[in-house]
Amino acid sequence: MVQLGINSVLFKEYDFATAAKHIQLCGYDGIEIAAIKGMCEHLELDRWSEQAAEIKQITEDLGLKLLSMEVASLDEERLKLAFQAARELGIPIVNVGPGGKSNVEEDLAASIDKLSRLSQLAGEHGVTLCVKAHVGQSVYNTPTTLEAMASIDSTSFGIDMDPSHIYRANEDPEIALAQVVSRVKHIHIRDCKGRQAGPGPIEAQACGRGDINLIDYCKVLVESGYDGPVNLEVIGANGHSLAQLATVAAESRGYLNAVFQSLKSPV
Repeated sequence: MVQLGINSVLFKEYDFATAAKHIQLCGYDGIEIAAIKGMCEHLELDRWSEQAAEIKQITEDLGLKLLSMEVASLDEERLKLAFQAARELGIPIVNVGPGGKSNVEEDLAASIDKLSRLSQLAGEHGVTLCVKAHVGQSVYNTPTTLEAMASIDSTSFGIDMDPSHIYRANEDPEIALAQVVSRVKHIHIRDCKGRQAGPGPIEAQACGRGDINLIDYCKVLVESGYDGPVNLEVIGANGHSLAQLATVAAESRGYLNAVFQSLKSPV
């Protein structure tokens, strides 16, 4: 069964309790908790043990699951803390970016080597490490994703497939997904207009408002039997009201729920 969630980074200007309450009001099953240094740290990895009990209580009281954690970077010391926190909080997946620069062979090799080592460490904590193709970084499209998949055989490694990054790499995400879905263990999802470097304003990232063929993308997920998290990740909120943020979250949830229901997939 697909689980619909949302990355708490959308509510980065509000505390975790406020973010979680509005996520629950929008009808989501769970949360991807942001631990992204310099952007949003609803989970502060340097003091995660002080926060753990409160985070558990907030989510349990709201009936929400902790579906994943986004750390973004490949900093080994931060990821050691992330894996410890994930094990304690019952978070099954930690998401990172690949780092490095696109079309630099040395950067791709270094990223794959580090992901391989860190996946082994994740496995020791009972956690899966997922990486996504990211605009401008070493793994940025389907060929580089396939290279990482071929080089890393750990069962604690997976692909986080984000259609907006693949779309902005001038590919069709619904076609690209079919090539990597065998190793996909997490989905970051959002829409976007155009193939520019950034995803655009938060309103344009709401699912159904942009140019990505998210219906066929979700169809590939369903036909493949994918049953992991599908987490909305909207970035760039700045000075928005809770009403504006909740509108993007609720609109996206309604769209995705309707798509999966039409595909006869329970959510």
